[in-house]
Amino acid sequence: MEESGMRREELEEYAVVLDYLPIGRSSSARAEPVVQLLGENKFTLLEAVPKGSELRVGESAYIGKGERDKISLIKSRLNYNDLTEGAKKELPEAISMIIRKNEKKFVDLFNNASSLNIRMHSLELLPNVGKKHLKAILEAREEKPFESFADIAARVPLLQDPIKLIVERIIEELKGNSRFYLLTKPPAAEHYDRR
Repeated sequence: MEESGMRREELEEYAVVLDYLPIGRSSSARAEPVVQLLGENKFTLLEAVPKGSELRVGESAYIGKGERDKISLIKSRLNYNDLTEGAKKELPEAISMIIRKNEKKFVDLFNNASSLNIRMHSLELLPNVGKKHLKAILEAREEKPFESFADIAARVPLLQDPIKLIVERIIEELKGNSRFYLLTKPPAAEHYDRR
């Protein structure tokens, strides 16, 4: 039973491997293999201990509450700056893969997004989406809801690649530079600098 006033945190079930470190981090006291992961639901960055060395960069692994076949232990939640250079390099492709795999969920973002306040719409949080793009998106979805990314691109010709826009927004949120978190969880409190 949940305590009143406490919102149950949505946990990741699957994650994409961003990097595999066979002897761990150089700053770690113990030399054990670790993997850096990207959650497939809320794009949570995690560090985990694998069960073996069969994990490959780009593959999906179960990290939920049940019996895990490839991950032994989730060590911690990471922020963007904790990622290795290899993981940072792999991140855009991993995010793109997750978006393509869940196309309907992200197309629905374009169909259902609403205003954040009287001056700003949540779609304006996507890179390079200004008032003109916003107007074109809203008019097109009013005629008929979008069915796919190809449909968005065809009906809103001024708009860049919708997948690329979402990837860029997710990376910006993961870096902790955002006032609004549309697609990810806000950074962990210990990593968040409010300057």
